[in-house]
Amino acid sequence: MATLAHTPVRPAAAAARPRALAHWLLAVAGLVVLMVLVGGITRLTESGLSITEWKPVTGAIPPLSDAAWQAEFAKYRQTYQYAAANAGMTLSAFKLIYFWEWFHRVLGRLIGLAFALPLAWFWLQRAIPRGYHARLLALLALGGLQGAIGWWMVTSGLWSGTAVSHVRLAVHLLTALVILGGLVWTALDLRALAEHPAARPARLSPTALVAMGVLVVQLLLGAWVAGLRAGHVAATWPLMNGAFFPEGVTWIGWRTFVDDPFLTHFLHRWWAFVAVAALVVLARRARAAGDRAASVALHTAFGVQVLLGIATVMLAMPLWAAAAHQGVGALVVATTAWAAHACGRARAR
Repeated sequence: MATLAHTPVRPAAAAARPRALAHWLLAVAGLVVLMVLVGGITRLTESGLSITEWKPVTGAIPPLSDAAWQAEFAKYRQTYQYAAANAGMTLSAFKLIYFWEWFHRVLGRLIGLAFALPLAWFWLQRAIPRGYHARLLALLALGGLQGAIGWWMVTSGLWSGTAVSHVRLAVHLLTALVILGGLVWTALDLRALAEHPAARPARLSPTALVAMGVLVVQLLLGAWVAGLRAGHVAATWPLMNGAFFPEGVTWIGWRTFVDDPFLTHFLHRWWAFVAVAALVVLARRARAAGDRAASVALHTAFGVQVLLGIATVMLAMPLWAAAAHQGVGALVVATTAWAAHACGRARAR
């Protein structure tokens, strides 16, 4: 008995911390929203080709001397974009576009660290609940892939045109938004687990699946509008230059639906209302499932987004409106994931 009484007790394994994990993932999601906004500004200011090399580590340090700036400027002057669109650009003007591309890349690195380092710490502390390790690793892998996709996108415009491929731009943007949706969904699963230890992960409902599919089409069209500069082809709403269906569409087969700025703009502005209808249904289902906050958030996000889209067109694409339109688009994705999760929790129960 004495021996048993004095036997040292081994410390129990650290308990899972789903609430802390949820807060961390939502903070990373906030950084992704900021990243989408900065990416929009980078595209709108045509800054994406200002850095002609991909240096994952040393590229985080900007030029620190006049000689270094001149060297970067010389590399940019060898690109087709400089020769075709920016010939005669001053060094000070180059520094401005360089800043946005540099900031965009540095923010990507920051998001990577903000995800990877806490993930490692939570993993070592055994704070990750059972069943979530693979999901978190998948989000980490998607983040790493996103960096490669970004460089793949940049290479499409460095030596062969004045802008990056709008198709690759769409892949880059949609991957970021998939990551955002995954972060929000996983955070909400973890928050539910923190409140009810027996809670099961939410399941995707048919209504949510349809709404998300409709939204993906709208996001794809929006990325093509940005990449093709299609927002500039009409500055009136609801008609496009006095007509419901725009003049100027060049029919070249199925590629017209991908490459023609007039048709892409037309589809983006009217598919938006299909997306609104689908999201209204999703928001109502979320409210019926008991999550009124998710319903209000989603209604607010897509309402603001529609108004920003109209304002962006009618004001002839000012930087602030176009950038806000892209940033709020990310919030629409986040609130859609929230509402879909609310429906999915009811389905899981």
